Amino acid sequence: MSTIETILSPEVPVPAGHYSQALAYKDLVFVSGQLAPRPDGSHTASEPFAIQARQALDNLLAIVKAAGSTPRDVVKVTVYLVGAGNWPEFNRIYAEVFGDHRPARSVVPVPELHYGYLVEIEAIAVRRDA
Repeated sequence: MSTIETILSPEVPVPAGHYSQALAYKDLVFVSGQLAPRPDGSHTASEPFAIQARQALDNLLAIVKAAGSTPRDVVKVTVYLVGAGNWPEFNRIYAEVFGDHRPARSVVPVPELHYGYLVEIEAIAVRRDA
């Protein structure tokens, strides 16, 4: 019987709530929604959208890496954006980060996020060595 493994990246602040950064089961990694705090835990919520988007993606990919996966192993991404007006800028940054790899993706405009952040990103990835 396979077990569920907790994934924790030292490059991302420890969750403040009752959840894990990610859980892995067999060859799948389920990454919880990532806001954009810096590795030292300081917030970027007062920073421009682009800084928040890049930090949230960095956090997400650090967790994917801690699970033994790469950005090319990400198969599904869900993005929560405050304001649909941020969608074009997010799409540009996302394309820079993922390059020619195009995971399945949903973008959900929301009225607000915790701590005043403008973006939250969750994902599912595959582990090659599972």
